[in-house]
Amino acid sequence: MATHNDFGKKAEDLAVEYLQKEGYKILIRNFRFQKAEIDIIAEKDNLIIIIEVKARSTDAFILPQEAVNKKKIRLIVAAADHYLEEFNKENEIRFDIISLLPDHTGNLIIEHITDAFDAFDAN
Repeated sequence: MATHNDFGKKAEDLAVEYLQKEGYKILIRNFRFQKAEIDIIAEKDNLIIIIEVKARSTDAFILPQEAVNKKKIRLIVAAADHYLEEFNKENEIRFDIISLLPDHTGNLIIEHITDAFDAFDAN
């Protein structure tokens, strides 16, 4: 497996650990629908939370969350709609981003951005 894939898997694993410590129930990881993939689908307080995990080894170019563009949002929303339909879920839904960047010692620092897609116009 390529190094960037190992880094991405490590980031997702850390995100899952973080979410579980925060009281989220992980429902599914890497849910795929057509060209879209949802990294983590979780549940908390009767909400379905769709979580995009973004990690970078440096913030020299862009912050991880800035890599979630309108096209990516549209794909994630379509996949989320499909998930709700496929599993007959009627819960309210929220879209979050978990951003991971290394600190000066190389440890990945987690930033959890709730309602992350509200800042975007996905149309």
